[in-house]
Amino acid sequence: MFPVLFRLGSLEIYSYGFFILLGFVVGVFIAFRRAKKAGISIPFDKIADLFFYSVLSAFIGSRVLFVIINIDLFKRDPLEIFKLWKGGLVFYGGLIVGALVSIIYMKLNRMPLWRLADITSPSISLGLFFGRLGCFSAGCCYGKETSLPWGVIFKNPQSLARLNTPLHPTQLYEALVGFGIFIFLIRWERKKSFDGELFFLFLLFYSIARFFIEMVRGDPRGFLLDGLASTSQIIGIFLAILSIFMLFYLKRNTDKGLKNVNTRDP
Repeated sequence: MFPVLFRLGSLEIYSYGFFILLGFVVGVFIAFRRAKKAGISIPFDKIADLFFYSVLSAFIGSRVLFVIINIDLFKRDPLEIFKLWKGGLVFYGGLIVGALVSIIYMKLNRMPLWRLADITSPSISLGLFFGRLGCFSAGCCYGKETSLPWGVIFKNPQSLARLNTPLHPTQLYEALVGFGIFIFLIRWERKKSFDGELFFLFLLFYSIARFFIEMVRGDPRGFLLDGLASTSQIIGIFLAILSIFMLFYLKRNTDKGLKNVNTRDP
């Protein structure tokens, strides 16, 4: 829609980068407030370092996966890899790499892994919301042609989407999913029965929603199994199964721990 948010002389401020930055700032702010409210006694510098490493690694991971599944687009001009303001991040790549780096950091610093995962999950959901608004502005991650009344027509020649054709607003579909999960997690927190529950609920709901949204995506992206499913759908299936397993596993361990505590009580 509006790839360039505004211009300051020869300087162009891209909408995509603006929304990514906005999502990061809002997400970090909310996570810090939630950590403080939860009474987690961890030095500020440790929390700040955790966010820095997790966000940096997530950013790199999301770009690397985008480049891998679209390698033919970058063979002609490798310098395009570094033009991040034009869009081109795969959420799953950032989620997986960012989660792995965060787990390693928290393990090394003896931080409460699943408790912090629950605290940051709403921020990740909200970051997804703002990030997809950036995608919509840039025109990346666009949908297939549609005759539905809410189909969106991109006309700006700088847009990355197909022009002058009604398309599924897949970016807005994901933005709504991200915001919906954010609201759900905030409300479900009162009913939470074990640490890690919010994180894996987020992972499960997003994986399911993303699987179906992929069906109406129209942008070039990687496919596996002879074109039967996209890379994101395969990753989503794996993460959904992992989430279900971890929800049962953590729930069982929590119940077992409570049972042992009650057994030892006089």
